[in-house]
Amino acid sequence: MVYYFSKTIEGDVQGVASQVRAALKKYGFGVISEIDIQKTFKEKLAEDFRPYLILGACNPHFAYQALQSEDKIGTMLPCNIIIQQVDEGSVEVAAVDPAASMSAVENQDLGNIAHNVRARLRELVEEL
Repeated sequence: MVYYFSKTIEGDVQGVASQVRAALKKYGFGVISEIDIQKTFKEKLAEDFRPYLILGACNPHFAYQALQSEDKIGTMLPCNIIIQQVDEGSVEVAAVDPAASMSAVENQDLGNIAHNVRARLRELVEEL
């Protein structure tokens, strides 16, 4: 089962991250967390790593519906989007497929919500 959507585009991680934030806003999402993996690995492990960001994206409307439907679903929120350097001038954006990640939860209402979120995230990634 594929658990993400991805697209590789030209640019640098910070520039693409700005594009992703703007696209998220357009689709009703906000960024509620950001993890700079490159920086964290350098500080915590003294290891070099390629530029790699994890954005925790949340659409409050869908998150509210999901939590009304399944109170433990917060363990699977927010929807993560990664932005990573794949080579010079080339960046991959990948978003979790919430329908795939939530398929283990047997709750039809939650499944419907996850499919709605999936459609928005897939379209967002494709438009980049």
